[in-house]
Amino acid sequence: MPDATREEQLLRSSPLLGGMDAASAHALIERMERMELPRGDVIFSEGDEGSAMFIIVKGKVKLARTARDGRENLLGLLGVGDMLGELSVFDPGPRVARAHAVEDTVVYELPKEELDEWLAGHLEMGSHLNRALAQRIRRLSNSMADLVFSDVPGRVAKAILDLGHRFGRMERGHVTVRHGLTQEELAQLVGASRETVNKALADFAGRGWIDVHIGAVDVYEPERLRARSR
Repeated sequence: MPDATREEQLLRSSPLLGGMDAASAHALIERMERMELPRGDVIFSEGDEGSAMFIIVKGKVKLARTARDGRENLLGLLGVGDMLGELSVFDPGPRVARAHAVEDTVVYELPKEELDEWLAGHLEMGSHLNRALAQRIRRLSNSMADLVFSDVPGRVAKAILDLGHRFGRMERGHVTVRHGLTQEELAQLVGASRETVNKALADFAGRGWIDVHIGAVDVYEPERLRARSR
């Protein structure tokens, strides 16, 4: 049986519910549907109607988009507390990305009609939701700025730190980040070629800052990476 109290705490760590009073948050959570997704399950696909948003309480989800030549490009790796699909709920239209579970995952689905009905009775929460969307836009703007103003090694260092912040665990005195990404996906995440990203990783490893494994990285010198990411 799931730990409902623990999952509610995780839901309340999301941008949507974070900062809400307990009664308002609980009332909104009651309108959500819990979904267990085995690895590989698709949550939504490109072109689907954006009729619901989701919050992750367990596992990881990849967001990807298909390029014109048929290749799949990774847009982001999401984990516990992250939201997905929220932009289509507030601005109805077809999904522009595909979301699928990369490990056994649990999400809570909030249909648009349920959110609209809840908002009608909680008008004071409108500004709160606007802040949650503004945070999403700010992250996107920062990512675009990184592509313009940062070199590839700087973007790789920043990506490692971000993945470490969200998915890292202390093990034997250092942080181990089991991100589950291939080298090609990591390259897509930072907007560079696989060869250039591999060169940056090899340089960091040669300096003793990190150690790279399949789908994971050990971080020994986070401050060095932080300085390189600026």
